[in-house]
Amino acid sequence: MLWDIFCKVIDNYGDMGVCWRLCTGLATRGERVRLWVDDASALAWMAPQGRDGVEVRAWTQPLATDGLVPGDVLVEAFGCDIAPEYIAAYAKWTRARGIKHLWINLEYLSAEAFVARSHGLRSPVMSGPGAGLVKHFFYPGFTPGTGGLLREPDLLQRQARFERDPWLKHLGITVNKPRGERLVSLFCYEPAALDALLLQFANDATPTRLLVTAGRAAQAVLTLLESKNRLKPLWNMHSQLLISYLPMLEQKQYDELLWACDLNFVRGEDSLVRAIWAGKPFVWQIYPQHDHAHHAKLNAFLDVSAAPASLRRFSLNWNSVPGNVPVGPIDRTGPLGPGSPPTPGESLDLPAWGASVREFRARLLTQTDLTRQLIHFCNNQTSV
Repeated sequence: MLWDIFCKVIDNYGDMGVCWRLCTGLATRGERVRLWVDDASALAWMAPQGRDGVEVRAWTQPLATDGLVPGDVLVEAFGCDIAPEYIAAYAKWTRARGIKHLWINLEYLSAEAFVARSHGLRSPVMSGPGAGLVKHFFYPGFTPGTGGLLREPDLLQRQARFERDPWLKHLGITVNKPRGERLVSLFCYEPAALDALLLQFANDATPTRLLVTAGRAAQAVLTLLESKNRLKPLWNMHSQLLISYLPMLEQKQYDELLWACDLNFVRGEDSLVRAIWAGKPFVWQIYPQHDHAHHAKLNAFLDVSAAPASLRRFSLNWNSVPGNVPVGPIDRTGPLGPGSPPTPGESLDLPAWGASVREFRARLLTQTDLTRQLIHFCNNQTSV
């Protein structure tokens, strides 16, 4: 089948990251894909080699549809409101030939209960150029009955072949093995608890080398260090915290970063899934929402992943979420209350956190990955 996948880059390139992994996953399974995107510049560093079977097209306004043959499957990623010109051409094409239409609304990832209830539901289009067509909601998720997670067929085999030392050497990073340095990756927005985290590493008995990703994470660290070094120049006097700044990484390189580290701080959607597959201890910074809806979303994930109590408290503090948010039966009382200064305030129990994520990963590996589920879903639709 030919898939037309539409993606708008909102910010941080997370939507693009998910869509590119979906495109390459489909191509790996013999599908043909056209990725329509309003800003493809991130692909220059995210996927500089491109991918056979994936064609990147500019999502212009208006979208030129003269001579365009629409795909067999239309994927609207994350409610991006596909160009009406394309929808009109798509509706005309399918109706004229009496062929089934497959319009998929690929939603954001969540662990909340509504995902399983809403996955696969039909949504008739009542107005506009697509009136009379039907969308189907496709929800990624962590439980049976959802659309699952993106996962390449050879992911675990590639991870098993990965060698950390050559990879670090290629990036110019030298780890002081006699000191027993702990490797930690940092991919974040601007968490209020970042200052406390750096202090925690600086005062920890185990030395830490922090590998900071390019972009917002690096800028947040640099801004904070400028202030700390000016006001408290001896805050890291024993050099227990060493910081290395990374270049922009291809998706494959970012996966390898997660494999290389002893602890990973991740953010958003794509890196969360990759951290799970890495099987290493991680802390997730969920995308903050102005109405605080991310509080419930974070707690739902901590529930479904069966996070240990120490990781739950650390995660709530890292996300500046009050520990007494009443969203479930589990006792979430923690050191952070409304109005309290955010601080991780919890020891890094990496053995327990690592065992937990590996158990979670093992459960998820028994489920069919998102790409295969999506292909199966589309092959079994009968709408015309």
